[in-house]
Amino acid sequence: MRKLMLLVLSAALTLPVMAANKSFNNVPMVDVKCSQKASADPDAHTRSCLLMCQESGFGIVTEGHQFIKFDKEGNARVLEALKNSQKKDHLRVDVSGEVESDTLKVKTIKLL
Repeated sequence: MRKLMLLVLSAALTLPVMAANKSFNNVPMVDVKCSQKASADPDAHTRSCLLMCQESGFGIVTEGHQFIKFDKEGNARVLEALKNSQKKDHLRVDVSGEVESDTLKVKTIKLL
């Protein structure tokens, strides 16, 4: 019986992580290319850099300094919002969607 329980527990722990719906409010946004260096002070990251590095994609920096990148649709929506914005830095978003590993499948997003 004990071996069976260990086998079941081992199988459960090796299953892939399920996607989880999450909302992030008023979080800084940076591009993937600059994500590591910008995570120390993401609000200082500029709109011009985001637009220059747009090919790498975009994402958010959570309160715990974790970078979560956006899916293809989320990148397209953010790019459109950036092009229409006049903000130069301190770029923050309200965003929600399914988190799968290190990627957010964006359902809603609003540039603040």
